[in-house]
Amino acid sequence: MGASMTTSGTTVKAETVTLPAQFGNGSLPPQGCPMHQESQKSSYPSECPMHQDEPPAGPVHQDRAYEFVNCPMRAAKAGTQGLSDIDPTNMMPPPNQQPAPDQPFSLSVKREESTIPRAGTDNNWVYPSEQMFWNAMLRKGWRWKDDSLSPDDMTNIIKIHNRNNEQAWEEILKWEALHAGECPCGPSLKRFGGKAKEFSPRARIRHWMGYELPFDRHDWIVDRCGKEVRYVIDYYEGDIDKDTHQFSILDVRPAFDSLEAVWDRVKVAWWRWTS
Repeated sequence: MGASMTTSGTTVKAETVTLPAQFGNGSLPPQGCPMHQESQKSSYPSECPMHQDEPPAGPVHQDRAYEFVNCPMRAAKAGTQGLSDIDPTNMMPPPNQQPAPDQPFSLSVKREESTIPRAGTDNNWVYPSEQMFWNAMLRKGWRWKDDSLSPDDMTNIIKIHNRNNEQAWEEILKWEALHAGECPCGPSLKRFGGKAKEFSPRARIRHWMGYELPFDRHDWIVDRCGKEVRYVIDYYEGDIDKDTHQFSILDVRPAFDSLEAVWDRVKVAWWRWTS
């Protein structure tokens, strides 16, 4: 997820829709969802993605992520002993939890669980640790000697990163509420990718009108009970909230990949125009 920033005085208002009770804060899911089936916890409605025979493949690091949530020190130690951390796709140990050779200070390997359901599993996505984020930035060409970073800075960067993703998912749930009837268990996140330099048509049009370009862009693929739906997320710089670590202003909307997505965008635009 993007760590670069630009200076912008622009306020960008993300499209939002009213969230029905199914996905409201603290509200219970509909009776058709597995949360209400105490005696058969693993039994899900047939239309839910958890019912699929072959769950979609995800990043290898997610398979052992919960070890770094529950006991990060033991999990990190296991990565240096034996073959328990060998990645079967390339038969190499994952380097993302190991300190870089010239790293000036130690970083936490603890990972935080998100509230974003991971498609095809009963788990949520797990955020990267400070060490994983540091190593990811190095792979992208960043050199720590060019910046004056402290361990506290990395802690804050992770908090901002995680809050950005939670905020993005909250906005996606508002859009997905338009389809609550066809997906009673709610959506889940299948995969995502960063496209920082591939500006969306919407962002380019706004730039032609004199607004700043977003400092990052993500495409998230959501599993709507078996149907893949792509969302485009543009990240604009805002003022940081020191209490919540919310920093970015997000513009979240379904991509124009289908007539259904076009109709959703038209409906929401009309509601906003007439409200």
